[in-house]
Amino acid sequence: MMEKTKKDIKLIALDMDGTLLNNEGEISEGNRTAIAKAQEKGIYVVLSTGRSITTCRHFAKSLKLTSYIITVNGSEIWDSNDQLIERNTLSSNHIETMHSLTNTHNTHFWAVTTDKVWRGEFPENITDHEWLKYGFDVQDDEIRKVILDELTQNPELEVSNSSPTNIEVNAVGINKAKALETISEKLGITLDNVMAMGDSLNDLAMIKAAGVGVAMGNAQDLVKEEANWVTATNVEDGVAKAIEHWAL
Repeated sequence: MMEKTKKDIKLIALDMDGTLLNNEGEISEGNRTAIAKAQEKGIYVVLSTGRSITTCRHFAKSLKLTSYIITVNGSEIWDSNDQLIERNTLSSNHIETMHSLTNTHNTHFWAVTTDKVWRGEFPENITDHEWLKYGFDVQDDEIRKVILDELTQNPELEVSNSSPTNIEVNAVGINKAKALETISEKLGITLDNVMAMGDSLNDLAMIKAAGVGVAMGNAQDLVKEEANWVTATNVEDGVAKAIEHWAL
């Protein structure tokens, strides 16, 4: 962990699951209050999540967020009027390869297309859809390692996770940091003025790229090591504590 001096924070990027949301999938009053105060101060607050737009839009609305939303680990960027700003897809060949890995190792999976999250069922014609992400959920450490080793050998894939038992795959170069860079340019600020917060490997790129990278108290060890600061957990208003400390 590398502590930093205070910076002029102009944008706060928040992961959702394990970060902004508690274990019931809700935003605490403490976090809501801190976000409202940050926005009153003129600081942009951006959700930066592995979720698709349909499962996070209502949270952005309830927080009255006014700028952008980063979804599917950076595969899509949306503005506050539900307009799509950018989309980066994953080739159907890769989806086919990953789905056969799922079948070979008999793992749980989920896959995100531009209009649906597939769980359990899978389309007959993979090429009929635009794919954004593929995810494996593997309880067995050895099987997870076998799949991970195969995926990380493919230079066209960006491999991360959003929990210690899963693997998330996007097109190479697509991550939350890259999306934050795009947003920052649009807003006329630098990444040095950004505070990014998260708990998993899909947050690592943005935590390292931001002026202030914050790991949750419940974050994976590698995320804590790379962060500038470790806050409380997602059930102890960790987001609010970091906002109070760095931005207010």
